[in-house]
Amino acid sequence: MSNKSPCIMLVDDEPANLTLLEELLLMKGYATVSALSGDEALSLARASRPDLILLDIMMPEMDGFDVCEILRKDTALQTVPVIFLTALDDDTSRIKGLEMMADDYLTKPFNSRLLLAKVENVLQLSQMRSQAVSSQFHQQVKEQSKRQIAAAWEANEYLSEKFQLFVPEQLLERIAPQGIESIQLGNVTEEELTVLFCDIRGFTTIAESQQARETFEWLNAFFTKMNECITSHCGFIDKYLGDAIMAVFDKPNSHAMDAIEAAVAMQETLQEFNASRHKYNLESPVNIGTGINTGIGMIGTLGSDRRMDSTVIGDVVNTASRLENLTKIYGCQIIVSENAIVHAREFLNGISSNSHSKESLLLKCDLEVETQESMISTSGATAADSYLPSNNYYYRWIDRVTPRGKQEAIEIYEIWAASCPDSETKQLTQSLFDKGIQGWQSERFVAALGYFQQLIEQNPADTVVRFYINRCQEKLGFIPANSSSEGFNF
Repeated sequence: MSNKSPCIMLVDDEPANLTLLEELLLMKGYATVSALSGDEALSLARASRPDLILLDIMMPEMDGFDVCEILRKDTALQTVPVIFLTALDDDTSRIKGLEMMADDYLTKPFNSRLLLAKVENVLQLSQMRSQAVSSQFHQQVKEQSKRQIAAAWEANEYLSEKFQLFVPEQLLERIAPQGIESIQLGNVTEEELTVLFCDIRGFTTIAESQQARETFEWLNAFFTKMNECITSHCGFIDKYLGDAIMAVFDKPNSHAMDAIEAAVAMQETLQEFNASRHKYNLESPVNIGTGINTGIGMIGTLGSDRRMDSTVIGDVVNTASRLENLTKIYGCQIIVSENAIVHAREFLNGISSNSHSKESLLLKCDLEVETQESMISTSGATAADSYLPSNNYYYRWIDRVTPRGKQEAIEIYEIWAASCPDSETKQLTQSLFDKGIQGWQSERFVAALGYFQQLIEQNPADTVVRFYINRCQEKLGFIPANSSSEGFNF
């Protein structure tokens, strides 16, 4: 029992009986309240809720049975223990007392020791029942809380999975390191990374020839395949820009190589997509252009307190986007900045120093020294258990351009997959291409034009050569000058 003295209500219409009971119970440390009628007893019970009621039966106006019946119907008082203390000694009264759900039935005159023993037992039983009910209630609350927490956790995981469809996990790790609820406007980190822009050529023309539902269907199928190429090379898509993709590669040391390999894989996967294009009502093959740049970017949340977005900003993004635009001018599939090439070459040199293979990537890169910026045959390296090459591709220097709003020009390179139809021809004619470029750079335009014309006869599909033919003809006045002039801004 608790340290607080139990409060016992005494109900009897005889004041002498109340006085006797009060003295007996007070000697045992109980607190008491007394009532001379049934109505008074109910009022006091509602006001003080006693721990036990000693209730007389024979009282005017409202007898003890009526009081007990009302108590048992009152949700606030129905569990208060009741002991009938009465002069009625017949079996009928005893049975009725049990039917009223009284806890005990004693007759007058009573034995004091027996009464006190009954009181103590009933109070202890009542307390045990209360503790059991309380324990059961707390257990039920605890189990319910567990179920609610589990349900909330499951819902949170589900929402997190769905949220990652809109915000990639790599971005969430930066803008919400403590969970989705920790996202705040202005959460930002600065780091070196590589950005890839990919755009569909002639998308407007394609969309105009189809129903909107058809365009959405093949565009989603296309994006799904491109996403697989990007994620399998440790990148993530920052956003879809209509028919374009902006992807970010952030794996330390290898992000430039990852982006280049992803771009090559995207070109190869595009061939598979085009093979089944007719089921999307596409008459002509889909073509894409890709620009890649490496540099410092800011990854974080941008916008306002009411509407924000996760994104990557910085010159690395702007330059990558403009390199993608240059693929339209040069007719290339992939154009990469010198920053990306240098970063990828450093990664290759680093891993090849740990390789004992005769096909060392470092050895392949050393060919560049011998050919002085000529076409380099490289093999993409992955950070898997083996450092052996995975995707074969080639790159060559194609121009020096000045980004719009900048003072310094940048070197740009063309990347192509070894599986391209004219790949072998480009390799075999690389020395002739170098002579044409050297002639152009030294302003010997007649000689340069001669080299490029020889090249175009051997490989009519070489769009970069055709671009330089137009350039040389412009310089020599054979055709009007246009946007292919030297050193143009983009």
